Amino acid sequence: MSEGADKESQTEDATEKKISDAIEKGNVPASKEAGTFAAMLATLLYFSFLVGDSLHGIIGLLGRFLDDPGGFTLRDGTDATKLLEVLSLETGRALAPFLGMLAVFGIAASFFQNSPRFVADRIEPKLSRLSILSGWGRIMGAKGWAEFGKAVFKISMVTGVVAGLARTDSWRLVNAMFTDPVQLPELTLALTVRLLTAVCIVTVILVVADLMLVRFQWRKDLRMSKQEIKDEHKQAEGDPLVKSRMRSLARDRARRRMIADVPRATIVLANPTHYAIALRYVREEGGAPVVVAKGQDLIALKIREIAESHGIPVVEDKPLVRSMYDSVEIDQQIPPEFYRVVAELLYVFYSDNRKMAGKV
Repeated sequence: MSEGADKESQTEDATEKKISDAIEKGNVPASKEAGTFAAMLATLLYFSFLVGDSLHGIIGLLGRFLDDPGGFTLRDGTDATKLLEVLSLETGRALAPFLGMLAVFGIAASFFQNSPRFVADRIEPKLSRLSILSGWGRIMGAKGWAEFGKAVFKISMVTGVVAGLARTDSWRLVNAMFTDPVQLPELTLALTVRLLTAVCIVTVILVVADLMLVRFQWRKDLRMSKQEIKDEHKQAEGDPLVKSRMRSLARDRARRRMIADVPRATIVLANPTHYAIALRYVREEGGAPVVVAKGQDLIALKIREIAESHGIPVVEDKPLVRSMYDSVEIDQQIPPEFYRVVAELLYVFYSDNRKMAGKV
């Protein structure tokens, strides 16, 4: 069957089991735009609140270098190495908060979309990823075109925002040529913050739309055919034929065990051939009479046959047996509403036994 035919047959929403299996395998809806927005937001916050303190050390170092270049000895390679080490250390201190914020915001964006989980299958090397045809199919497929559309939208959005800010702040840009160079960093920072703020605001729209699109596409990709749902239900519940066979075997075992307990009965109530209920009552055991066996038709005849072969009295009482049959369970005491009538039957049974014993 072709892939197209498979997609056409997948008209049913995914079951909870398939969704949970996909999540366990690492197949979760994730928007790349959310990560991009998190990085831009981290950059905006860094430039708004931390960039001055972070760059203070490296700016001071460069200022001293420019004001007094002779104060830094560069007689040999060792001196140059030390100077580079100092610059690297100051640069690292300046960039550490920024890199830390990028990491924190990126992880937060991932947490926001899905709970984190480690899936080894996602990092295993696959030869199909090296296939030119497969790669071309991914690029030219529906998802590839969707990504291309989002890229075009982002470029257009950024271009539009930059153009709009350029028109709004054109007078600032012109005046910058006549501004004191000392004030240029502050002016550049202010314009950068405005640009990042505008881009972040517009990006929110793209992120929300992309989150909805990604989740919709994810659920669409997980759709199942009616046959797949039936197979999954069969796998979860078990094959009906096997379950039927197992129930039949269980009934057979219970029936054999019940028939084997008939000789323990004290009395058997019959109707006269369609129903039979075997009761056990021993005064020393206490409690009400207990049902040791019951059955219909052939099983009822078998109960009577075993009872008669063991000398257990069989009492035919059609109304009583018919009303009792659906109300009693095997290995359970009879319901209270039958105490009186059964007690009378047992009394007659015990009285007859005593009379027989007296005659003997």
